[in-house]
Amino acid sequence: MIPPQFEYFRPASLPEALALLSTYADDAKVLAGGQSLISLLKLRLANPKYLIDLGGIGGLNYIRKETDGQAERIAMGAMTTYAEIKGSSLLQSRCPLLPQTASVVGDVQVRNLGTLGGSLAHADPAGDMPAAILALGAELKAVGPKGERWIKAEDFFLGFYATALSPHEILTEIRVPLSAKRKSAYIKAARRPSDFALVGIAVCLEAGQGGTCERIAVGVTGVTDKPYRAKSLEAKLKGKKLDRETIEAAAPAVTEGVDVIGNIHASADFRSHLARVYLYRTIQAASQS
Repeated sequence: MIPPQFEYFRPASLPEALALLSTYADDAKVLAGGQSLISLLKLRLANPKYLIDLGGIGGLNYIRKETDGQAERIAMGAMTTYAEIKGSSLLQSRCPLLPQTASVVGDVQVRNLGTLGGSLAHADPAGDMPAAILALGAELKAVGPKGERWIKAEDFFLGFYATALSPHEILTEIRVPLSAKRKSAYIKAARRPSDFALVGIAVCLEAGQGGTCERIAVGVTGVTDKPYRAKSLEAKLKGKKLDRETIEAAAPAVTEGVDVIGNIHASADFRSHLARVYLYRTIQAASQS
């Protein structure tokens, strides 16, 4: 299909992009990698009058380690592509959950053009990267006319394609705390490898002596109208030995308090079942990583 007409801007700096966004407000859309927005335009599910392309802005594409006292973290520019995340030796050695998750996003073309910031700001309820970002306890930097602010990942996703970003803000950076004890995994159920997740589970855990779970964080996607942290489940598993019996007993909590969606691809009951099955598989994979 042919997309609707729009006026195209390619600002050379972040202040210029923010000025355009403030001027055109609700009539504008921000283009990062374009792997979601272009499809919506072609299907006429999005009809912006103005398109602001961030591709001409330097300094929004990086992966680097930072140190704050004794705490270490990895910072990533919002325009960093999935392919760059997948191929990063720093991430592979210090935060392998992100390369693993990036490797199952779409296909090669999508990974070469799609960006981390674009995925998170788009907030597809079945997107892969939001689950990993949630499990990692990331923070996201939003920049607007009033300055910058940091938003916790668990507060960022508000609902169906809705985030905590204001209409005049742009997501510029994502930072993830590092831990030498952390083990992680992401596994999704999908009709085809390149598809969005029917259910996707990201797990980060730290185990003590005897395999006791000292800390666990579970990010879930594909289940409801937004990616979310399974806090009730985490509370049930913390302090326990993560054997099959314990995980299966706690597994129903992975969808506790959530309105599980049903559609032509999976009923609500089947999707809940998948969430429980893939929770167990992902915890096992993380434990063995």
